[in-house]
Amino acid sequence: MQKLIHLVMDYAPGDLACAEVVSAMAAQIPADYHWHITSVASFDTVSTGFVVAQLGNQSEKLRPKETLIYANCAPRKDRREARTNNEGEGFLYGILNSGVGVMAVNSGYSLSFVRDELKELWKIKVDVAGSQFRSRDNFPQLVGQAARGEKEFLIERLDPHAVIAPPPRSAIGYIDSFGNLKTTIREGDSELDGLEPGQRVTITINDVQMSATVASGSFNVQEGDIAFSPGSSGHTRKYWEIFQRGGSAWHTYRKPRPGSHITIRA
Repeated sequence: MQKLIHLVMDYAPGDLACAEVVSAMAAQIPADYHWHITSVASFDTVSTGFVVAQLGNQSEKLRPKETLIYANCAPRKDRREARTNNEGEGFLYGILNSGVGVMAVNSGYSLSFVRDELKELWKIKVDVAGSQFRSRDNFPQLVGQAARGEKEFLIERLDPHAVIAPPPRSAIGYIDSFGNLKTTIREGDSELDGLEPGQRVTITINDVQMSATVASGSFNVQEGDIAFSPGSSGHTRKYWEIFQRGGSAWHTYRKPRPGSHITIRA
C-alpha cells in the first residue's frame, strides 16, 4: 500500500533550503513513503493554508489512505519584538475528519482553512528555539515519528477555534500557474447571493476594477474575457475563481498577492 507525505513550504524548488529539508526528511521518513513538494511564495501563509486544506480534505479515491502533510511557512510574525535564540511560532499536530494527519507551524493562516475540519489538534513537544532553520534541524525527526505512528511528542490537546485564526473572507486564496485567482469565496457565501450565470459584475482587487462575467465553467466566456465561476478547489463546497480565458487574470489585475481583498459589485 502506498503512503504519501506532502511537503508544503515557502522554499522555491531548486533552492538550497529546499534541498536541505528534503535531505533531512529522507533521513527520517520510512522507505515505504512517497512524497511531493508544493512551494508557495515566501511568508505566504494564505496560500499555505489553502493548499493544506485542498490536499488534506481529499477523499480516499484521490489519495493514499495513509497521507501526512508537513507544512512549514514561518514568517515569525506572531509578535513584533525581537526574538530570543531564533524562537518561532508553535509546531502543531492535527488529524482532519478525512483521516489525514497535518503537522504545521501555526503561523498566520497556515491552518485556517482546516480550522473546522480538525477532529484533533495537539501541541507538540519540540524545541522552538536554537535554530534559524527549524524546518531542517528540529521538525523532520518529529515528522518521521508521526509517519511511523509514534505520538510521544503530543503534550497538550488544543481547541482549534481558540488557537487558529479564521480564514480571510473575500480574498485571494491561491494563484495557480495559469494566473487563475482562486478566491476564499465559497458556494453558499453571501457574496454570491443573487448572482446568475451570464450576469456582468465589477470585480475590484487592490483598486483595480475589471468587468467580469458570472459563468459556470472556464469555456462559458469569450476569449480574453474575465470570468467568475466555481473552480476546481473546495471539494464538496467549491471556492470560486477569477480567471481570464486565454490569458492571466493575475497579470491583468497587476499581480496581486494572496490575501488581497476582493469586492464584487453587480
